[in-house]
Amino acid sequence: MKDDSSVAALAGRLRAEVRRMSPGERLPSSRALVERHRVSPVTVSRALGLLAAEGLVVTRPGSGAFAAPRAEAAAEPADFGWQAVTLGDRSVDPSGVSWLLTPAPDGVVALSGGYLHPTLQPVRALATAAARAARRPDAWEMPRLGGAPELRAWFARTVGGAVAPADVLITSGGQQSLTTVLRALLPPGAPILVESPTYLGVLAVARASGLHPVPVPVDAGGVRPDLLAEAFAISGARVFYTQPAFHNPTGTVLGAERRERVLDVARAAGAFVVEDDFARHLGIDAPPPPLIAQDADGRVVHVASLTKATAPSLRVAAVVARGPVAERIRATQLVEEFFPARPLQETLLELVSSPVWPRHLRAVRTALRSRRDALLTAFARDLPELRVNRPAGGLHLWARLPDGVDDTALAEAALRAGVLVSAGRPFFPAEAPAPHLRISYGTAASEAELAEGVRRLAAVLRS
Repeated sequence: MKDDSSVAALAGRLRAEVRRMSPGERLPSSRALVERHRVSPVTVSRALGLLAAEGLVVTRPGSGAFAAPRAEAAAEPADFGWQAVTLGDRSVDPSGVSWLLTPAPDGVVALSGGYLHPTLQPVRALATAAARAARRPDAWEMPRLGGAPELRAWFARTVGGAVAPADVLITSGGQQSLTTVLRALLPPGAPILVESPTYLGVLAVARASGLHPVPVPVDAGGVRPDLLAEAFAISGARVFYTQPAFHNPTGTVLGAERRERVLDVARAAGAFVVEDDFARHLGIDAPPPPLIAQDADGRVVHVASLTKATAPSLRVAAVVARGPVAERIRATQLVEEFFPARPLQETLLELVSSPVWPRHLRAVRTALRSRRDALLTAFARDLPELRVNRPAGGLHLWARLPDGVDDTALAEAALRAGVLVSAGRPFFPAEAPAPHLRISYGTAASEAELAEGVRRLAAVLRS
């Protein structure tokens, strides 16, 4: 973050300087820029690269950087109005997802986000694994359709139950998996049952695909099977999306009795259950086995992602399915994206096959426990009036705000006060029954920063 801000700051100063120069005029040398602005040569190189990408400078190896020729202003702006008629009214709303993926600005405490802080990511191990993978002679050849056999076997062993390597399809990350699975299972216009609240990304995918999310309430024990049965009966839906382990955003774990009932309800409705197992490796306490491990008739379509436990750009996951639905999902992936990049598959295989992997998981478990407890302590001290859960894993707390508080306005005010949190309202597929905040404890730099973030949030809430 600090290096990126240094590059942006230098690029801003150089941008203003270049705009005062004549086309073709030479910029100071890299050495001169290093001395003048007291930055590293790498920062200078990256800043010039940004300006070159913007078309403001032209770099010539051995000669330096020069102000680029000015583009002639168009006589009139282009008229794109015709596109509105052609595109129609099926828009894609990325606002909720973009909020979660936008890094916190400098000086802002990040209590929102879906990935581990960089200090908790296995960066060195990934670099080593990627280097080994890239050195293989066939690293850039087309992979096996369905994924690297060894990686499919690893996922099958990890998921457990009666899952075989042939049931596993390697995919390009959890979000792409959900997109592929929902497109394979449902036509546009169909209803899909989702927990309420639920993961923002699945709501975005469903709506972009023309599906209609139908809410099924979640309480402290997970989704309510009685209301799930009622929702199937009323909507006629044939798919239910669920996160049984460390649910996002509430952190709940679906208990053994409810797991059986959920599968029974889906069986009675003739429906599929899409199990999003994104947080299994972020358990502070051990989670129960996946739903698919107790599914005998191919009802559960299981999505297993490792991105949350590794790094954002390791976009490799797996979809586990059995029966005709597996062929449908494989065919959908094939026509939409061909296959995931082989180097990423090989990198992940190198990582999970090394002794570093179990050590990393133990370190993450210890760090998340400590951070969760530190965040709960900060809430008890500074915001004791809020009801906050104690999740057994995952990255988030779910905080119930007092009635009448506008959680969206509060999140925006908190950002202005220097702390990034997520309003609860966007996580609900329909009206929210009460105001909430999702507070992340895996994204901040330290426990001290977590405490400072809660202190800033308390000041905003009380003002």
